[in-house]
Amino acid sequence: MAVENQELRKAGLKVTLPRVKILQILENSAERHLSAEDVYKLLLDAGEDVGLATVYRVLTQFESAGLVERHNFDGGHSVFELDRGDHHDHMVCTETGKVVEFHNDKIEQLQREIAEDHGYEITGHSLVLYVKPLNS
Repeated sequence: MAVENQELRKAGLKVTLPRVKILQILENSAERHLSAEDVYKLLLDAGEDVGLATVYRVLTQFESAGLVERHNFDGGHSVFELDRGDHHDHMVCTETGKVVEFHNDKIEQLQREIAEDHGYEITGHSLVLYVKPLNS
């Protein structure tokens, strides 16, 4: 719990039990992209008494503090992932909703070139590919 306390303080947030528990859920979940409802269910499964409204509020605070990124993929609700400082893009399966992370240097370079060709420099971006299994 000391690591979570340190992360919260570094982000400028007061250390509270709900914040620590939610941060632990995000750090320990096998799934990197969780909705507020997913976090809430995992807390309930762990026997924690944290309300859904608190989960939403804490996730929004985490987003403002730069601890998590919020994604709004088409056709779905918001999901959150810890901001680990590594840039990556996403593929979302249109049949299952599964989110796959990927990084491709060629795509990144091409995006920089396109921006420069138009007289711009990329300051941030989000690339989401909506996919389906090949044999469906």
